[in-house]
Amino acid sequence: MSLLPDSASFHERVQDCFVTYRGHGVSFSAVDLDLVDRWADLQIPFEVVARGIRKAAEAALWDAPDEEGVGLRSLRSAKRHVDAEISKFQRTTAGRTAPDVAPEEPFHVQRHKKLVAAIKKVTRPNTPAWLSRMPQPHDFEGADRQESLALLLLLRELPFQRRRQLLREARALVENAPSFSAATRRASLQFHRAAVARQAWNLPGLW
Repeated sequence: MSLLPDSASFHERVQDCFVTYRGHGVSFSAVDLDLVDRWADLQIPFEVVARGIRKAAEAALWDAPDEEGVGLRSLRSAKRHVDAEISKFQRTTAGRTAPDVAPEEPFHVQRHKKLVAAIKKVTRPNTPAWLSRMPQPHDFEGADRQESLALLLLLRELPFQRRRQLLREARALVENAPSFSAATRRASLQFHRAAVARQAWNLPGLW
């Protein structure tokens, strides 16, 4: 979902991700920057941090908004979710390089299988035909794109009136901020559409 070039720094990618998921422009405070520094020092893949931010943003959508109507006000608000994702990643990768440990499937492959299983469960007995055609992703980023696409396709599976209601809700969640570029606004709208689809289908966040 990132609109940044491949050469973008870890800090730039985190801020871009946060703004996109939040739906509002924001400047990082010194405390927020210190938090990004700590995550960068851990040498955790950016996608792990992004997943925590996304989960925090989704959770904030359904919590009571603050006085400004914004659930996720700062990067610190996402710290608990990001730290939880980092802990999962570290627990899963611990000891994986030992010679006597059998190789496991990569995270993105495990996520793909969990995604397919979860969609089959929530759509049973009318499992959509497109699910069997979803290719296995090649990396973290591909798994994220695939999950977002699947959620948008699930949105289309809903009755017309329900789908229209959710699309309006998603658009209302994205602030009409003049500082947003058209591309950033599209990316933010895509996230919010996926978020309302996840809630409508009661689909869990996958790892």
